[in-house]
Amino acid sequence: MADRMADQTADQYDVLRLENQLCFPLYVCAKEIVKAYKPYLDELDLTYTQYITMMVMWQHRELMVKEVGKYLFLDSSTLTPLLKRLEEKGYVTRRRSTEDERDLIVTITDSGQALKEKAVTIPGRLGACIDLDPQKAETLYALLNELIHKLTQ
Repeated sequence: MADRMADQTADQYDVLRLENQLCFPLYVCAKEIVKAYKPYLDELDLTYTQYITMMVMWQHRELMVKEVGKYLFLDSSTLTPLLKRLEEKGYVTRRRSTEDERDLIVTITDSGQALKEKAVTIPGRLGACIDLDPQKAETLYALLNELIHKLTQ
């Protein structure tokens, strides 16, 4: 009887075992991928968050801060210092909207656009380090985006 109670108690707490957590391998993968990016981004003097911000800016050239935040799933308290650092580096400018001065507009500079030429090799260089089957990478991408969608609804 005592053994059965111990087994039930152990089963009850299995949900708290690290190996039973979906969030843990996601956390470790994210951390390790950012670490793998670091040497390539160091060449550009960018952090990972600055890099993904520049990716958005290379694609859109000009956006309101809140739009940048939506693309990156970042709030203004994270974006403000990030954009300020990118502005100090000369990659973006920030200015108030003439229509609504509460809105801040971010625009990529010529220097920021030129940085794209240096960054274009990074995805391929990183991909070579990871060596994940392309079909598995597509499946993982789709699953992660599905999870993001469910978590943000």
